[in-house]
Parts: sequence; structure tokens; C-alpha cells
Amino acid sequence: MNATTTKWAVDPTHSEVHFKVKHLVISTVTGSFKSFNGEVNLENNNLESAKINFSIDPKSIDTNQEQRDEHLRSGDFFDAANHPAIDFKSSSLKQVKGDQYKLTGDLTIRGVTKQVTVDVEHGGTAKDGYGNTKMGFEVTGIVNRKEFGLTYNALTEAGGLTIGEDIKLSANIQLVQQAS
Repeated sequence: MNATTTKWAVDPTHSEVHFKVKHLVISTVTGSFKSFNGEVNLENNNLESAKINFSIDPKSIDTNQEQRDEHLRSGDFFDAANHPAIDFKSSSLKQVKGDQYKLTGDLTIRGVTKQVTVDVEHGGTAKDGYGNTKMGFEVTGIVNRKEFGLTYNALTEAGGLTIGEDIKLSANIQLVQQAS
């Protein structure tokens, strides 16, 4: 029996990418990326066969504070002028239990590529009101920003760091099946 490949694309109007980082160790700054895209190829609709490519435009960062967002786009952080994409390419998606999976792949930020593993919960598959087949996923994980060259930090009066190293990622992704 021949394998059937299905192609899926991220539906940006029904998806979101968020992050959280500690600020002054006492509070959390939450932000999102407004522009991203991705595609998934599946063999015989088997999730563990998934080949995933996902890209984020770092210029689309939004923390509800324009001055901070401009600083995050600068060379101190994402250097978006020289590195216009944050890219992820999967190497494996392994079922842990039920709808829980571990997704591993290469994440590239500022030209630095590191292997990361995140948690994925498959929310299911359904047809929308227009007859499109959709799949939903929640992705969560933690990456250390310093591993990707985002090393900027300032000190508080007491000598502590103002920005945490661990970034909590959270994405709700809806895919729409593409015509074959």
C-alpha cells in the first residue's frame, strides 16, 4: 500500500504564539508574535510521521509596550534587521500518552540553531462550517534565550539581573488541510 501524504497549513486567524519571561525576578512580561506561518506534512494521517516547518517574524513581536518592542527587535535581542525569521524544523513527534506528544526539532534564532523539545497536546480534528478539515494543537515549552545569543541583560540596583533567561513558550495552532 502506498503512503498518502496530506499537507496542512497553519491557519493564522485561528492560531497564536505567546511567550512569558520573568522581569526583575518578581513579575512576568507576556508577549506574542503576530506574524508566523507553517506547514505540516503527514503520511497516512499519522501524527508521528509529521514533518513540521514553522517560521515567526521577530519584527511582529508585541508586548503591549512599543519602546520595549523596538528594543526587542534591535541588535540587543532578536536583531530582526539581520535575522528576519525565527525558524523551527521538526525531527520527530512522539506520542507519550493519549493526545500528549513530545516534539523535537531544530530552532534557529539569530542564526544560532539548537535542538529543542516541547510538549504538544493534540486537540482533535474537525470540519469547519465551510467544509475545511482542521486540526488543533497546544504547544508548550521552555527555551533558554542565552543559548541563542540573546544575552542582553541589565542589573538592578541590588546587582540582580532584570530579565530571566528561561522563556516560556505557548502556542495554540490550528491547521487546515490543503487540497491534494
